[in-house]
Amino acid sequence: MNSSLKKLVSIVISVYNEEKNLLPLYKELIENLEKCPQVTYELIFVNDGSADGSLGILSNLVAKNKDVRVVNFARNFGHEIAMTAGLDHSRGEAVIFMDADLQHPPHVVPKMIEKWLAGHDVVLGKITTNEDKTAFRRLLSKAFYRVVNFISDVNIPENTPDFRLIAGDYVTTIKNMRENSRMFRGMLNWLGIFNAVQIEFVAPKRLEGKTNYNFVKSMRLAIDSIIQFSIKPLRLSIYFSIICALASLSFGLITIYEHYVAHQPSGYATIICLITFLASLQFVLIGILGEYIGRIHIESRDRPLYFAKIIERNEAKN
Repeated sequence: MNSSLKKLVSIVISVYNEEKNLLPLYKELIENLEKCPQVTYELIFVNDGSADGSLGILSNLVAKNKDVRVVNFARNFGHEIAMTAGLDHSRGEAVIFMDADLQHPPHVVPKMIEKWLAGHDVVLGKITTNEDKTAFRRLLSKAFYRVVNFISDVNIPENTPDFRLIAGDYVTTIKNMRENSRMFRGMLNWLGIFNAVQIEFVAPKRLEGKTNYNFVKSMRLAIDSIIQFSIKPLRLSIYFSIICALASLSFGLITIYEHYVAHQPSGYATIICLITFLASLQFVLIGILGEYIGRIHIESRDRPLYFAKIIERNEAKN
């Protein structure tokens, strides 16, 4: 088939300190993409402020392969922004997102392309087994999905990471969604998914290095996801306030009864415990409110999501 008539697939790869994984990843990707003669491809590596030798390796790949481009961030902007930048600079009719640590296996890519060519605009990778996860991380992952799906207004299928293909109007629409607080999985599910299909895969152990996601980052992602896609925490704070007000009123009536009718001494310990509890609850509610106000402040600044240089063969531009 004439290459000009083939459909173009963009593969966006987020990179943060992955110098030891980049060449094996590149080799496996090229080998698997050669199994898809019905499409052409471009590889877009987004260097998210790596402090190791990742940029040098990526620059060499650009010099070797005209279908490789690099979006090089001036600093670390985070995984979600890295995927955004890759999507912004993609030219393909379909875009595949994956990580550079080889836990998103390149051999799944041809299967995703096959499903897309069969008419599916969304193809989700679903992890059946993660060989690199401890029991604690598996528990944390399950809790993440349960909490986010319960509190937020979107439903994210469990064990579906950012390894996915989107095409058609999904590409254009998500490109136009420019909020600062981002979670790609939630943004896609917020839109609603037509005609999606899942491809199961085993996530192998990292070839080299350690995962960049820890407990703190997972908690931050969960909080961002909940606040970005729901105002339920604000509503829950109203309900808690009403319950506490009713409880305080009841306790006040009981105290009056005990003092003037039963002539019992005041329970100072109980009063102190109640005051401490209510003060703690107030701080929690103020914190929830502060998170939403903080998001409004960030969005109101209208700053660019990232600053980067594009590295292409024989061309460099800001």
